[in-house]
Amino acid sequence: MAVNDQEILSIVDRAVDEFNGDLDDLESAIGMLLLGRHYGWRVVLLIHSPTTVRKYLKILGLKNLRDVLPEVGVLAHRSNAWRLLDGTKNFWKVVRGQISGVRSARVEKTPTKPS
Repeated sequence: MAVNDQEILSIVDRAVDEFNGDLDDLESAIGMLLLGRHYGWRVVLLIHSPTTVRKYLKILGLKNLRDVLPEVGVLAHRSNAWRLLDGTKNFWKVVRGQISGVRSARVEKTPTKPS
């Protein structure tokens, strides 16, 4: 269940107020959350390792991305990894690392069409 913009801002403000550590980590956690608003939690899980996602969730004071982000965001179609997996049953295998070579942070504003 995605939360609204004000709730996202409250999560960010709380994380900033309570943070103790390397600001690079805080910045990355906030970036994951904000990009996840547009791309969805499934794309976020295709970008970051499970360990990194857990680290960022802890920084943000969240238990699960599904609680705050849409499953598939309005810009998910721009994600190369998501386009490869959309409509298949391999999503969780890729997230768990059982299928390699699919994870990618690469996005394209206008996906290229096959020739």
